[in-house]
Amino acid sequence: MFDRKLNMDSIFHEKQEGSLCAQHCLNNLLQGEYFTPVDLSSIAHQLDEEERMRMAEGGMASEEYRTFLQQPSGNMDDSGFFSIQVISNALRVWGLELILFNSREYQSLMINPINEKAFICNYKEHWFTIRKLGQQWFNLNSLLTGPELISDTYLALFLAQLQQEGYSIFVIRGNLPECEAEQILGIMRVHQQQRPKLIGEDEAQTSAGRSAAQSQVDMTFAVEDEVVDEDEELKKALALSRQDIDVEDEEADLRRAIQLSMQGAVMSNKPSESEMGNVKLASQAAGSSAVGQRAGQNEALTAEELRKRRQAYFDRQQQQAQSNIPQQPDTKSSGGSGSVNTGSGEDQQQKPSQ
Repeated sequence: MFDRKLNMDSIFHEKQEGSLCAQHCLNNLLQGEYFTPVDLSSIAHQLDEEERMRMAEGGMASEEYRTFLQQPSGNMDDSGFFSIQVISNALRVWGLELILFNSREYQSLMINPINEKAFICNYKEHWFTIRKLGQQWFNLNSLLTGPELISDTYLALFLAQLQQEGYSIFVIRGNLPECEAEQILGIMRVHQQQRPKLIGEDEAQTSAGRSAAQSQVDMTFAVEDEVVDEDEELKKALALSRQDIDVEDEEADLRRAIQLSMQGAVMSNKPSESEMGNVKLASQAAGSSAVGQRAGQNEALTAEELRKRRQAYFDRQQQQAQSNIPQQPDTKSSGGSGSVNTGSGEDQQQKPSQ
């Protein structure tokens, strides 16, 4: 039993080298190193010579002939590109013919693409081959890292997609030379687990991955630096906030101390309720004419002095009440009144001295 990987390895696949896609296309189609750049250049020079001879038939002195000589070759260039005429002549050596896929002649045949043997596709200056090996189709594009398996269902869709992209497709008619891959794949079908990538895609992805990784690293460092800067700014802001709070606390403490000090001064100068009651009683006893003056003086007296004055006042009232009982009302009333007035007068005379 054949190994499926070895079956795929049996397929000849030339990878892209320079701009020699026409050479790769022919060799992948024929499944071997049948043509070299020198071979294709010889065919191109032969075609150029045939064209020059046809132009000379109109006269070598004609303007058209001189213009043709001045123009570069249309069958090849220095990059390695070769025209469809070169490819067609190269295949004619092997008895193979090219038919345009979308021509009326071919479309009128109503042939299913899977019943063909191979196709050559061209877009601008690129050529590549799609070939049937055994009972399976393969995309042998030289830009791929290896052959790409194409299912019978996908073949028609793939060709239609290429036409939409602007490719010219040519059907290969004739008997292709025998090859090892044809024999092996004719016995056993292969299954492709992973499709080939474009040449350079892995390097591009690796480069892109490295760039992305480096960008991620740079971004990470940038974010870390930004976080550090934000942390430093936050620390500075917190420190300044603490300083402001400390200053505000000190100012608040100072204002409270001043307020308490002022309250203490007011409370020390303000008389108590008992003292205010004593002052009021003394003022009533002295008479209404000197209330304002005595009140001002009594506010400056101490509590002990006010107590003594109040006790003396009550003692005089008690003596007056006891003396009024045995005496006549008219005599004692005047005497009592005079005594009260005398007492009042004495109080008025003694208070200023005190």
